[in-house]
Amino acid sequence: MKTEIIRELKNCDGYLSGQELCERLHVSRTAVWKVIGQLREEGYRIEAVRHKGYRLLEVADVLTEAECQSRLQGFRMGTPVHCYEETDSTNIRAKALAEAGAPEGTLVTAESQTRGKGRRGRGWVSPKGEGLWFSLLLRPKIPPYKAPMLTLAAALAVAGGIEDVCGLPVQIKWPNDIVLSGKKLVGILTELSAEADQVHYAVVGIGINVNISEFPEEIRNTATSLYLETGKRWMRCDLIAAIMKRMERCYQAFAEAGDLSALRGEYMDRLVSVGRAVRILSPEEETDGVCEGIDEEGRLLVRKGDGSLEKVISGEVSVRGIYGYV
Repeated sequence: MKTEIIRELKNCDGYLSGQELCERLHVSRTAVWKVIGQLREEGYRIEAVRHKGYRLLEVADVLTEAECQSRLQGFRMGTPVHCYEETDSTNIRAKALAEAGAPEGTLVTAESQTRGKGRRGRGWVSPKGEGLWFSLLLRPKIPPYKAPMLTLAAALAVAGGIEDVCGLPVQIKWPNDIVLSGKKLVGILTELSAEADQVHYAVVGIGINVNISEFPEEIRNTATSLYLETGKRWMRCDLIAAIMKRMERCYQAFAEAGDLSALRGEYMDRLVSVGRAVRILSPEEETDGVCEGIDEEGRLLVRKGDGSLEKVISGEVSVRGIYGYV
């Protein structure tokens, strides 16, 4: 009922009487009054005027199931949604839900994580209430070798969603980072359950530095947030809704083509390293070259000094700019 009351208040230009809410939702006046009280405790500013009703003055910046559901109605991506005040890792929670049979599109969010994970076993700083830490469950009908393309499709959706809400010229650092002003804004980690010839499910974990005002010293020079870049605090559920809308399109395009052919041009437009010198770091060697974009399978195309073209596969390989992070 909380989701429905939030939605009704958002869709009303003026006041909405308690009686109208009762009739629309088929509940008692007491039930409506209790939910209004709960919403106020969560941070929603709701005005109540005798003989007029309720009016929503300000939406709270909270990641609750009711708030998320009120924005994701009709979406396949983001339904159902599970919200935690604190958890070890949204990827861990999403994988447990997947094993229990949760449907594709299941979304897991948390206000904070105690064991947030980054790529190649690194930790991810997840302060409470200051970022978006969420995971999306997918069940693509693809062989495992195509799974890395999911990360690139997700990166494109995240970049587009952020630009839709914030109007910022965010770029992608292949394969899984979103950057702004040359610093990391978003990290993406995709984990699989698969056999030799099929993927059972994929969990795409996404961490967005939204309203963080200060980073630990060890990452201060390479990380940024939407707040640090704009001086403004952003509503996190606005971002989730925009990203899920973009993800529906990107994921469908990938699923229909079986590769990134329909998304390649859009991805190339955001790829920060196109035309720039890059360094490929693998456990065996370091290779320098110039980035020429990606191919339809999401491999990074790097022209080496001897003129040969190397197609770099994501995994244990990292790519850096010659003179810094990008």
